[in-house]
Amino acid sequence: MWSSCRFNILHKTLVARLNTCCRLQAMNTAGRNLPKVYITRRIPPDGLKALQQAGSCEIQQWDSDDPVPRSELLKKVSGIHALYCLLTEKIDKEVLDAAGPSLKVVSTMSVGYDHLSLDELKNRGIRVGFTPDVLTEAVAELTIALLLATSRRLIEAVEEAKNGGWGTWKPLWMCGSGLTESTVGIIGLGRIGEAIVNRLRPFGVKKFLYNDIAPREELAAKISVDFVSLEELAKQSDFLLVCCALTPETQGMCNKGLFSKMKRSSVFINTSRGAVVNQEDLYHALANGQIASAGLDVTVPEPLPTNHPLFKLKNCVILPHIASATVETRNAMAALAAHNLLAGLKGEAMPKELKL
Repeated sequence: MWSSCRFNILHKTLVARLNTCCRLQAMNTAGRNLPKVYITRRIPPDGLKALQQAGSCEIQQWDSDDPVPRSELLKKVSGIHALYCLLTEKIDKEVLDAAGPSLKVVSTMSVGYDHLSLDELKNRGIRVGFTPDVLTEAVAELTIALLLATSRRLIEAVEEAKNGGWGTWKPLWMCGSGLTESTVGIIGLGRIGEAIVNRLRPFGVKKFLYNDIAPREELAAKISVDFVSLEELAKQSDFLLVCCALTPETQGMCNKGLFSKMKRSSVFINTSRGAVVNQEDLYHALANGQIASAGLDVTVPEPLPTNHPLFKLKNCVILPHIASATVETRNAMAALAAHNLLAGLKGEAMPKELKL
């Protein structure tokens, strides 16, 4: 009787251990078969958390705040199924060839996609996710902050206070331009342009104008903005704000021809992409007094070399591409990029997919 009981207990123990081993082996096998994802940078925690909690992919990451070296990127993308990248990585034929036919999804943590070779991606049937909308408010806020800092000469004034230039009160010292009764012109009336208009209206702006690839009549009517030609926009605007995407049509569009038509008192602001502006032409316009001042959050290249002529001008305010730099916005961008990637791997609709 005791022998039979011991046998039954031993049998149950062996069966349980065998089942455990089988489950562990199955889990290990499944782990080896999970789709491989490569992340090109240390990203905000909400993005990594979304990928890890999904438990449906094997993650490798360049764990640094600095961009992944090109040689490392080319090595690490081999055999991956999805790529999570930033606007600092040029995803071109060389990278896609290195990744091979397994790559099915590219998800960029950016609203812009000029760093992606779209034709190559389309030809290979690779789906692309991006992160519009979630950074609209942050970019609009920064655009207005940059506009005010530039037009009211805030950076210049801070330097004067620091270096002893602050003397007795003078009627015309450090005078800039105000928004009240002004005309504001916008190049590219998208979501960010709309958000800027809504925020500037309480400042007492007299008139809002815009130019785009085509009139956006419904939106323009909704926010009371008038469509004009680019030439008229340059002539009439006291503040000219660039909010358009970088495309072959917009590359270098803000050049000496545009600046020559602007008022000498005009303020020029760019928070879109650096390549929309011909920086040499902008420098000459500022140095020769063709326009009053400029504020840039984007440049070519990035970072702009510290010895660049634009840095030597008092009437040019340059920021290090921080338009979307709020903790909330960057986390939202990271999470959206992660959800785009996960949906793409499953063959499902992405929250925000770029239609190629």
